[in-house]
Amino acid sequence: MKTFIILTELTEEGKKAIQNDPAGMKLSAQAIENRGGILVDQFALLGPWDFLTIIKAKDEKSIFRITTELDALGTVKTMTLPAMPIEEFIDDIITSM
Repeated sequence: MKTFIILTELTEEGKKAIQNDPAGMKLSAQAIENRGGILVDQFALLGPWDFLTIIKAKDEKSIFRITTELDALGTVKTMTLPAMPIEEFIDDIITSM
């Protein structure tokens, strides 16, 4: 499984939705699993991004499916970044340079 970081910004519609149903902004682990991912953790942020979500997914197609469906809701805008454990980065990337 690969690790992905999703940075999320609420849209104006999303800001209204969170006031009406704060729990609704939390990503559902079941919804993510149904699309080939595993919800690892979520955080609220200060700054330009409102939330950070860590997801494990089997491949890029799975994470595309998850983020495309999130963006289609109209309540959030996302930026998705692949992430690699630092030990793997050192072993696989740095030592082979």
